[in-house]
Amino acid sequence: MSLIIAGRFTTFPVAESVAEKLFSRGFVEEDVNLFFVNPRGQHARHTPHPIPIAAAPPHRMRNLTAGAVAGAVVGVALFGALLSASLPSVLIAAGVGAWIGARIGRGWQRPARHEARVLHEMRQSGVLLTVHVSPDNQALAAEVLRECGAQDVERATGQWHAGHWADFDPTEAPHPYAAAAH
Repeated sequence: MSLIIAGRFTTFPVAESVAEKLFSRGFVEEDVNLFFVNPRGQHARHTPHPIPIAAAPPHRMRNLTAGAVAGAVVGVALFGALLSASLPSVLIAAGVGAWIGARIGRGWQRPARHEARVLHEMRQSGVLLTVHVSPDNQALAAEVLRECGAQDVERATGQWHAGHWADFDPTEAPHPYAAAAH
């Protein structure tokens, strides 16, 4: 694990000028990285691998099943009873109603899960300037960041690979850097 000091800035030009100051103080380009952190709730908005139905939590399966049953009943009641349709037509209406009901039932949990995640995210958005440091030069990096107006100077451990913080998690709360504690 690598030791990392980071500070948040409002714009890339400001963060780039701070990076130049770090270079003039002995830090090398491979140990300094800038990237933008999205506003809370906008991290990984699209899940690349949706949860398969079989692996869904029990409450989600209940909602899906309830929606499918309710949709099938409504489909049969509306189409079958009102139009006195044939058996194949009623079965098709039940299938379409179940499909629509299942889609609605599956969606009942989405807003609540999203809201809960947004409320627990603590990291502010902005340009994050990260510095790969050693125990000997971490105080210097934090000092330069603070002198240049960094907000939320933090200390972290993580994987530093190919000049950037490879395992950065924007939903994880930052750990403020306090020089006296180190």
